This record gives sequence, structure tokens and C-alpha cells, in this order.
Amino acid sequence: MNKLFGYLLSPLHYIFFFLYLLIFQPIQWLSLKLGGYSTHKKSVDVLNFFLVSSYYLLGTRVSFYNSQNLPKNRSIIFVANHQSMYDIPPLIWFLRKYHAKFISKIELTKGIPSISFNLKYGGGANIDRKDSKQSIIEIARLGERMKKNTWGAVIFPEGTRSKNGKMKDFQIGGIATLLKKAPDALIVPIAIENSWKLVQHGFFPLNAFEHLKFTVLNPIEPKESPLEETITRAQNAIKQIVEKK
Repeated sequence: MNKLFGYLLSPLHYIFFFLYLLIFQPIQWLSLKLGGYSTHKKSVDVLNFFLVSSYYLLGTRVSFYNSQNLPKNRSIIFVANHQSMYDIPPLIWFLRKYHAKFISKIELTKGIPSISFNLKYGGGANIDRKDSKQSIIEIARLGERMKKNTWGAVIFPEGTRSKNGKMKDFQIGGIATLLKKAPDALIVPIAIENSWKLVQHGFFPLNAFEHLKFTVLNPIEPKESPLEETITRAQNAIKQIVEKK
């Protein structure tokens, strides 16, 4: 049934999703030129509010649960599982007060209205997965910006998206690089559920009437234990939510 309604509702969702990207391309440009980082960021936040609103045209619900009292005067590394591109707009919108930046593939910095512009000028890290040296340098620079500006970062340590909701083992390399440059950062796990179901059949049709859930879990002080143990702890905390029976 979800797939059947997806045939009907996916075109409507895509029309508005891409319309918002086109509208906000010049808005971002003007915001950056006239108001610098702060104004540009606000335009990106509003864009992602509208992108999330386009999910509702699929009958999709989005719930973001955050009962944690997270600091605003400290860098935060949000560690999340990754299921689809539909993970990203809600994370940008709901984590907007933490200035959460992303580590993205450098290929995405070209050809996509609004998204490519933000990746170029929004302060995140754009990495070439075929060039490990460039990737480390880019992530290190993000860590430096995090420390300087008290920004946050979102990292998907699985490396690739899960196509069936089952998590892959977390890799520590990117987190270790960020912590090397921003050693006072707090690690905060986020569990993402049901995003993979939207694209279960590919990008057409999208499944309709799914319920995307984002749950912010207990923060972890990385200095309290070796990094491998810290990441395993974060992974297990997320897995208890994502793979619960």
C-alpha cells in the first residue's frame, strides 16, 4: 500500500523538493554576499525547513526526539547511523542551533542547486574518497573550524548508507581526526529510523506514509575512555534503538 501511494505522491514531493532548491539558490548567494556566514546559515536553515516540509506531501511523518540538555558553548560531534539522503535535511533543521556541519563527497559540490552552493560555502568538509590525504586534510580543517567557532559536526561512521536498516560497524578515522583538532568536543549519538524505507524501491516510487524518527541519545565524554571504546559505546546505543525487535 505504501508503494502504491508512492506512485501517486512521489511526483508531488519531488516537484516541491526541487522547486525549493531552485528558489533558494539565489537566496543563498545573496545572503552570503550581503550578510556573510550568519545570514547564509539562516537561509540554509530555512531551506531545510521547507525540504522537510516536502516529506509531508508523501504522508511521511518526521519526529525528532531530543531530551538532552546539550551545551551551546561547546563543539559537538553528532555520530549517527545513515540510511538515505532523507536523513540530512531534518538533521540540518533540528540541529541548527549547534551549527552542525557535514562531511560530504566532493562530487556533490557541483551541479545541484542550493545543495552544491551550501557545500562549497557552508563550512563543512568536502572529501575525495579516492584521495585519503585530501580527505584527512579536509576533515582536519573542519575540526579547526569547529574549535574556533564552537561549531558542531555530523558524521556517519558507517561510511555508506544502510539499505535495509541494519547497521554496519562504525569506523573511527573521521572522528579521531575531528577530535585531534577539536579535543574538547562532546560526542552525541543520534539514532535514525525508517529513512531507508522511503527509498526501499529506489527513488521512484518513494514509499508513502513512513515515520522517520531521530533520537538524540546520551552524550559521551570522549576523554573518559579510549576512542575505540567510546565509538563502540555510541554504536551500541544507536543499535539498541535502530535494530530493536
